[in-house]
Amino acid sequence: MLNQETATGAPVEKPATPLVLTDAAAAKFRDLTKGETNPAIGLRVYIIAGGCSGYRYGMMVEETANADDQVFETNGVKVYLDEKSVPLVIGSSVDYVDSLMGAGFTVENPNSVGGCGCGSSFRTAESAGAPSACSH
Repeated sequence: MLNQETATGAPVEKPATPLVLTDAAAAKFRDLTKGETNPAIGLRVYIIAGGCSGYRYGMMVEETANADDQVFETNGVKVYLDEKSVPLVIGSSVDYVDSLMGAGFTVENPNSVGGCGCGSSFRTAESAGAPSACSH
């Protein structure tokens, strides 16, 4: 953990990476990309405006960094995160869940103060985003 100070001078712990992948998420990503030979292959996690709560998560396999990306490794997986998404996901955990109701990557985000029934959008205390109708 890296330490910072608040405005009052009190130390605040800052995560070493903006987000982490659980063992299950890292294993699933490695399984999905096991045939890839590009050493730069990684998981892009991004936030876009939209959804019924203001923001939506997105994830995709990425082969190269963009100029504004923060690139780091967590649980053996390279992660690409654009600078606008960083403050929205700090402290988050990406997991992979496989249940009778379905399978997929999920995000546990401590910055989220609300969401909607579709489960794919969220809002933060600082910026509620621009809500719109739920869509999948």
